[in-house]
Amino acid sequence: MSSPPIQTAGARRVAGGSGFAVSTPGTSGATGPAATSATSMDGMLMLQQQVEDGATRDRQARKHGKAMLEGLAALQRELLDGDVDPGTLERLGALTEHCPEAADPGLRATLGAVSLRVQVEIARRAM
Repeated sequence: MSSPPIQTAGARRVAGGSGFAVSTPGTSGATGPAATSATSMDGMLMLQQQVEDGATRDRQARKHGKAMLEGLAALQRELLDGDVDPGTLERLGALTEHCPEAADPGLRATLGAVSLRVQVEIARRAM
């Protein structure tokens, strides 16, 4: 005696075949509220991931900005002492080359201004 084919969401039993076949996204058996709920959940997950990615980028950009400001403060102390270490300028130059992109437009503009100040200080010392 043969049992009827069993269907689940995403997989179905194929008569005379090797077992199960995975449904493609456009052919799944879910319709109505279940399909809408799954679509809404996917959308919410993607939105949450984008927000988290933006927050992570901003956190990295803030950390990088603080490092540039600390480097500028170190350069200022060295200038006041009359002994500028070339390593400080090299570190500042490396920081401006690898500046992460912030998601927040205000933070992005601030980092751009700090980076420009670093580049000006490096150019002034190169003269």
